[in-house]
Amino acid sequence: MSYCTIAPGHPIHGSYHDTEYGFPLRDDAGLFERLVLEINQAGLSWELMLKKRDGFRAAYHGFDPHRVAAYGDADRTRLLNDAGIIRNRLKVDAAIHNAGRIVALIAEHGSFAAWLDAQGELTKPEWIKVMKREFKFMGGEIVGEFLMSIGRLPGAHREECPVFATIAAARSRES
Repeated sequence: MSYCTIAPGHPIHGSYHDTEYGFPLRDDAGLFERLVLEINQAGLSWELMLKKRDGFRAAYHGFDPHRVAAYGDADRTRLLNDAGIIRNRLKVDAAIHNAGRIVALIAEHGSFAAWLDAQGELTKPEWIKVMKREFKFMGGEIVGEFLMSIGRLPGAHREECPVFATIAAARSRES
């Protein structure tokens, strides 16, 4: 079943589907948030990620990649004891490591979005190779969902979904 079938009007998924999923995203904190949530969703449900989103936002200091990149052992312990997020050591370590990579990419390219732009138009398999080279805890599904969720890969919405038309109209105005 398609996300476009179950999400509209749903108390948890509705707003995310209608206003965020598949929309182009350029903000460094927003991109880092989506990356952290997609990594943490692995093996779990997206609904759980949306329910815990505020907890993640608080635990990871508003998804400021510069701040998270500076986390040390005390922060790692704090995160692993925070019931408001997913307390998985590999996922916590990946978030901290990936924040450091994003900070380095920002220094080199001006923003995380600019680094993504610099990769050009890649296929999903090509994106997977690039993302696995740069970041930790990046499998094919995580990469694909991350890139679809930020409008970099097609497929977030069915063509008959009203949100599909909204995103297409926004892209045509940008062109």
